[in-house]
Amino acid sequence: MMILQKPVILLFGKNGQVGFELQRALSPFGVVHAFGRQDCDLADLSQVKEIVRQLRPDIIVNASAYTAVDKAESEPQTAYLINSALPSVLAEEAISIGALIVHYSTDYVFDGMQPGWYVEDDIPNPQSVYGASKLAGESGIAATGCHNLIFRTSWVFGAHGGNFAKTILRLAKERESLSVIADQHGAPTSAHLIADVTAQVIVQYWNEVHRESFPYGIYHLVAAGETTWYEYAKYVIAYAEKTGIALRLKSSAIEAIPSINYPLPAPRPSNSKLDSGKLRKTFGLILPDWRQDMAHVLAKIITDQAS
Repeated sequence: MMILQKPVILLFGKNGQVGFELQRALSPFGVVHAFGRQDCDLADLSQVKEIVRQLRPDIIVNASAYTAVDKAESEPQTAYLINSALPSVLAEEAISIGALIVHYSTDYVFDGMQPGWYVEDDIPNPQSVYGASKLAGESGIAATGCHNLIFRTSWVFGAHGGNFAKTILRLAKERESLSVIADQHGAPTSAHLIADVTAQVIVQYWNEVHRESFPYGIYHLVAAGETTWYEYAKYVIAYAEKTGIALRLKSSAIEAIPSINYPLPAPRPSNSKLDSGKLRKTFGLILPDWRQDMAHVLAKIITDQAS
């Protein structure tokens, strides 16, 4: 898609899974200034404000987050600072300079008790500190009245950083058996896909003549289809087996267990199925099936590990 004049884009969270991919996806379309923890103390909101005021970006992309779901239960102040106070401050700065803010949220804003798929208008009911802090971040952004796009996603994985797929591959080289939860449902979604969709939507925004009427707001952004952590693990192992890498674990040796057998400090939603229909229809996008999305990234993970 053509873009006439490149926007100045300020990216926070450059070293996370999504932030890493955003640098790749946004660079062709904008002048990207990317900040990570080594560049900026996100807990120092005055420092964050100063960066925004110096750069005066056209677009602020906040890919930073406190994502230690279980640790958040014992560190609620830190979780709320990064997941709520920070995006709220960024939104306030955005409205003062007329910038768009792009932010990422999570399936954890829902309690996971609803049958079927969650749409954007369903009532949130987070069951963990992490989920509650992310919902507070959404609300804080909306309360400023700034132009914003909030993408809720789930089960994020990527070639960069730690995630479930990489953990399964590591354990498959160490163990001959493994138990994985089979009663939580969702769609694994790659950081690569999230970044590419973000870039496409940003280009549509930047090329929009009448930005006041642009469809701002919350959108669900996940790969198509659904699975469980158990089926997800089996897919990863089966894919790895086809590549010929040495594994001790066979996909047939993975045991399905209920969540109750694997208690954690923070409860997980049993239903994390987010409906991306609004995103697809509004911006004319096609989102791949989670298996297709995953195969692309698994190939890179396995290649990187072999090199």
